[in-house]
Amino acid sequence: MKAPDQFTQLAGTPGSSGPADAAGHEPVDQHLLQRLADAHGVGTTFQGWDGLPHSVAPDTLIKVLASLGVQAGTNALIEAALAEAELAPWRRMLPPAVVVQQGETAQVPVHVPDGATAQLNIVLEDGAGVVEAAQLDIWVQPQDVDGVPTGRATFALPDNLPMGWHTLHAESDGVTAEGALVVVPQRLTTAGPLLERRGWGLATQLYSVRSKRSWGIGDFADLADLATLSGERGADYVLVNPLHAAEPVPPVQPSPYSPSTRRFFNPIYIRVEAVPELAYLKPRKRAAVDRLQEQVHSLNRDGDRLDRNAVYAAKLQALELLYHARRSPARQAAFDEFCRISGSGLDDFALWSAIREDVAPESPLWTDPDCALGSPEAESLRAKLGDRIGFHRWLQWICDEQLESAQLAARRAGMRLGVVHDLAVGVDLSSADAWTLRGVLAPGVSVGAPPDMYNQLGQDWNQPPWHPGRLAEAGYAPFRNMLSTVLRHAGGIRVDHVLGLFRLWWVPAGNSPREGAYVRYDHEALIGILALEAQRAGAVVIGEDLGTFEPWVRDYLAARGILGTSILWFENDGDSPLPPERYRTQALASVNTHDLPPTAGYLAGDHVGLRSRLGLLERSEAEERVEHVATLEKMMGLLRERGLLPEGVDQGADPGSGPSVTEEHTIEALHRLLAQSPSVLLGVALVDAVGERRVQNQPGTTEALYPNWQVPLGDPDGRAVLIDDLPVNARFNSLLAAVEDALRS
Repeated sequence: MKAPDQFTQLAGTPGSSGPADAAGHEPVDQHLLQRLADAHGVGTTFQGWDGLPHSVAPDTLIKVLASLGVQAGTNALIEAALAEAELAPWRRMLPPAVVVQQGETAQVPVHVPDGATAQLNIVLEDGAGVVEAAQLDIWVQPQDVDGVPTGRATFALPDNLPMGWHTLHAESDGVTAEGALVVVPQRLTTAGPLLERRGWGLATQLYSVRSKRSWGIGDFADLADLATLSGERGADYVLVNPLHAAEPVPPVQPSPYSPSTRRFFNPIYIRVEAVPELAYLKPRKRAAVDRLQEQVHSLNRDGDRLDRNAVYAAKLQALELLYHARRSPARQAAFDEFCRISGSGLDDFALWSAIREDVAPESPLWTDPDCALGSPEAESLRAKLGDRIGFHRWLQWICDEQLESAQLAARRAGMRLGVVHDLAVGVDLSSADAWTLRGVLAPGVSVGAPPDMYNQLGQDWNQPPWHPGRLAEAGYAPFRNMLSTVLRHAGGIRVDHVLGLFRLWWVPAGNSPREGAYVRYDHEALIGILALEAQRAGAVVIGEDLGTFEPWVRDYLAARGILGTSILWFENDGDSPLPPERYRTQALASVNTHDLPPTAGYLAGDHVGLRSRLGLLERSEAEERVEHVATLEKMMGLLRERGLLPEGVDQGADPGSGPSVTEEHTIEALHRLLAQSPSVLLGVALVDAVGERRVQNQPGTTEALYPNWQVPLGDPDGRAVLIDDLPVNARFNSLLAAVEDALRS
């Protein structure tokens, strides 16, 4: 899903009237169109895969602006939209949202009829008090707003406001208005202890990690056990794939990066036996649960492919029996409190889930305005589906309880962070969020990536983006709610494609991925809110900031306390590996990532053979292998230079020769090299610790070609490796001990 990114300056071109575009629009003045695009944060150029600047086509700009609610099909419309862009702030008494860093002063404009007096107060979070803002002696030229002379009063916010979500309250001659005021930390401080004592942890795809007690898919109880095992060996965290909810019933999307919502969790990870009500089921129903477990238990030893649909179908049947079991007063009170805290967001997601059980994703219901959330039709369904809605709310409560248990187990095992979640870039176009959050998502476009050296056709991820203006008008509440839920029982969060908080590549419907444009976001607001919610949760934030972009982006994230990401194979100084001492301090450094083959397979060149068999190479397999071996030799040379690898060791790059006898030694040497960096966090892929060779996701393929996101954890021969096997797995224990020793010596 991810692709290298490139930040470029907006570049205007001389004003000219171009020919009519493909959509039949009359010729428009390109200079005017570019001015309008700039006014709404739409980039008019981008850097292509060839390294050269490319202009965004006028038709694409018109479509992207239309998705922002701005009509630009004619010069008259463009001129009207430019005038409206200047006038829009004056139409509001208050900005919809103000985000300010704690300890800094800020000014807030209040628009009132010219000559009228105004007052501005700050209602602190949870009604903790009211603070009066002082009006500044600043004169601004009044504006005519629809025939009403309108003035601007400017108020100064105090610099001693506490961090949190406050409310701005303005009043003038009996007219009032409110807006969100978010006071965020200047810098996220949660990674501070790691500067004093660096840490390391495991990274894994949870669904692939099973135990003898699993139902064929790794679950929350397996997560607790894995955290305990690695924590006892010195690990500080376990980084897992996005645990976001998928479809409410089978068939389900295998990719954890194409969820139905980013706020709530996937019930497929529930450990049925850990639900307390199981103990009180009547014998007949308990026997039914046991039979369901027996149906999928043998899947735990299947080393070839995971079967999510069979597992989820069995779990849902068992969980329905538990849902209808009578809860004790204390358990019912806990469930009620969870629902209260989760609020309308949980209710709406549960409503979508209940409807989606019987309505296909391609049904027109999901895009019909008459069936939108809050419509009479939707509310009628809410009343009819009350029990099913209750079931889906209950599933989220069980997920929350079991995630809490996993985090507690991690901390008991000595982990300083515990569970680190992964936040996907977005959701599927037919997802719950696409329906329930329609008001803050941009219509008619999806997120992707422009053409680059890795994919010259560009990418379309089929995910609707946040609408920057509507998200601000909502006071950033949907963004906050998502973060606070994910961070509720977590020690950290990895933000996939963190550059998306700065800008995203929008692809209009009907366009190819090459025919898109970048849309800018208020990164000060989004990064600030991310830092605020993480600070409150006591969690570190790791930004997946791979790719090419202007240096200021990484510098900005570092200044805000956001860790970056460094991958050994991507860190280069020209044609040579970057010496580890030159890695960033504020980063999570690892040998590989889930987008790369496990290190054992990478060393053997398995990925070259796979891509050749799948027809994904642009040159011969022999040429690819020559380049791959040359890349490996440079890295091996650095290992030898550091005394981490003996001279003359055969790396077994020929996949036909089988696993090299030095493969484990080489993987440990790579991790010891990484430990020589100053990076505050080191990552160890669980697949590397057990010798797995198969890639989890092969970009550019479909399920018919490769089982993406369906590869269970296995040993070098593809046999299933269970959590129960890890305590006596020599390879697992040796690699973890090597990393702990390298960091502490």
